[in-house]
Amino acid sequence: MGGRPHPDVARARVLVRDALADLADGSRVLVAVSGGADSLALAAATAFVAPRRDLEAGAVVVDHGLQEGSDAVAWTAAARAKQLGLAPVEVARVEVGAAGGPEGAARAARYDALSGVAQRHDAVAVLLGHTLDDQAETVLMGLARGSGARSLAAMAPADGLWRRPFLALSRTQTRAVCEETGVEWWDDPHNDDTAYTRVRVRTQALPALEAALGPGVREALARTASLLRADADHLDELVERVEFEALDGDDRLDAETLAKLPRAIRTRVIRRHALRMGCPAADLTAAHVIEVERLVTDWHGQSHIELPGKVVARRVGVWIAFSR
Repeated sequence: MGGRPHPDVARARVLVRDALADLADGSRVLVAVSGGADSLALAAATAFVAPRRDLEAGAVVVDHGLQEGSDAVAWTAAARAKQLGLAPVEVARVEVGAAGGPEGAARAARYDALSGVAQRHDAVAVLLGHTLDDQAETVLMGLARGSGARSLAAMAPADGLWRRPFLALSRTQTRAVCEETGVEWWDDPHNDDTAYTRVRVRTQALPALEAALGPGVREALARTASLLRADADHLDELVERVEFEALDGDDRLDAETLAKLPRAIRTRVIRRHALRMGCPAADLTAAHVIEVERLVTDWHGQSHIELPGKVVARRVGVWIAFSR
């Protein structure tokens, strides 16, 4: 069909093109497809852009096995990805554990599966269908946890293997892309289940904020994430160097070195080291970091600090030691 594409279709294609601009000709990318509108809109845009950029584009569908009929949903999504022209297309069935709660466990299983498929197919990037709405929800969840600037920076457009071209595109727009390109999508019933924190943020918290503050809240939250990410990236580079200088051979932090640092750097060193020692990022809050910081700045014989992931921090002489 001739003529110009629908504005949302054109926007989606531009975002994908820009996200892949640095890849060498002949590189392979994979689109993570769930069967929902976001991921199928991404699949459609990628199928259009990839051959024009001399890239190979496939897809991977992760079946979490959490709902009856999930295998049928996964294979239907795979069929739609093939119809769009993506190849290879693989369905990966995963076992979802219990660690980190239902959302965290499913996410961990999904990312592990995506990494494995990407490695088998020599893919240099996996494209994820996270949208502007997802970004806004992530910022609000970070605010609720009190996890600091890095958490509020939310999801990065590019992070190693992962690329998120649609962080500037809304869910309304991804549905428009599917409608305009004739792609049918599946609505996951889990997206309406208020047992999940993200669903409550989506269906209750954000609408309440928009009712109180007016439209544009989602865009403002996503913009906040983008601004904070630049600051957090710069601080992370500094913190990495300081952490290395403060460590001994047993992965302990020198309390005296930490005490001399500005608080903004000290707390980030503590958080970074706690994550490296096994604390789950989604569960480690600013309150946890502050308690560990007191082992440096307000030490009066405290026994230990219990952290997420069964990690324990304690003061041992002039050292802050972490163990599991």
